[in-house]
Amino acid sequence: MQAATPHRPADGTEPTAWLHMADGQPLLLRDWPLATPRGAVLLVHGLGEHSGRYRRLAQWFNQRGYAVRGYDQRGHGRTPGRRGGLRHGDDLLEDLASVYRDYARGLSHPPLLLGHSLGGLVALRAVLDGRVAPPALLLSSPALRSWESPRMIRLARVLSRIAPNLPLRSGLDFEQLSHDRQVVADYRNDPLRHGWITPRLADFIFRAGAACIADATRLALPTLLLVADGDALVDPSGSRAFARAAAATGQLTTRFFSLLYHELFNEAEPGRGQVLMQLGDWLGRQTLPARG
Repeated sequence: MQAATPHRPADGTEPTAWLHMADGQPLLLRDWPLATPRGAVLLVHGLGEHSGRYRRLAQWFNQRGYAVRGYDQRGHGRTPGRRGGLRHGDDLLEDLASVYRDYARGLSHPPLLLGHSLGGLVALRAVLDGRVAPPALLLSSPALRSWESPRMIRLARVLSRIAPNLPLRSGLDFEQLSHDRQVVADYRNDPLRHGWITPRLADFIFRAGAACIADATRLALPTLLLVADGDALVDPSGSRAFARAAAATGQLTTRFFSLLYHELFNEAEPGRGQVLMQLGDWLGRQTLPARG
């Protein structure tokens, strides 16, 4: 893995860098740094989007003393590669582990981990597998269960073996992202977003989501689960099933938002404020461990 070299753009936007994975795949890193942070957060974005869409959330963390790093997952945003494609089924997990280790090396405290949608699935699976060990985990509308039929899930498994990188439309309904019409319009017109998925990625999502629910009792670190209970893009029953199984660990705090859409951090007010209030309250109750 090649170390990242930060670059601050002349237009004053957040610094970016490239981090090369063991297989040669470069990933774009995007930072919202602070001179003397009280802590740090690593963000993992969702399917079809990119880290640049988290600028407002990163600034919210900055205002509370947290440095923030995001990255464009392979096949997304400014990171090159087939859109929605993977070389191997665990690529996204290996990438997260590499990015997390690289970020943690330069910090006085190991960073918290926050994942949204597909990113929430990747973050949770990496934690349950022991690939990363953040002091705390934050999950927003994690893709633990899909609205796809059992037949489509079986088809994805077959195609992942015979045509793993076949480009397929993801079918994302933009109107179900947020009640904020500007968020929807910006997403629709974003040149860095895409609408593709491949059988290998779809199969990873289906398999990893079911595995996370099955392994929920292994949760061993403080975790905040934020769920859009009426989510039309990710089936919230997956989060409910995970929450029921993980309750015995004493590590999980779950907050359901019955009237909000999928992108909780990009919702219209007063919904967004309610979500951030819950996040801020939970953060205030966490104790950041010193780096070992």
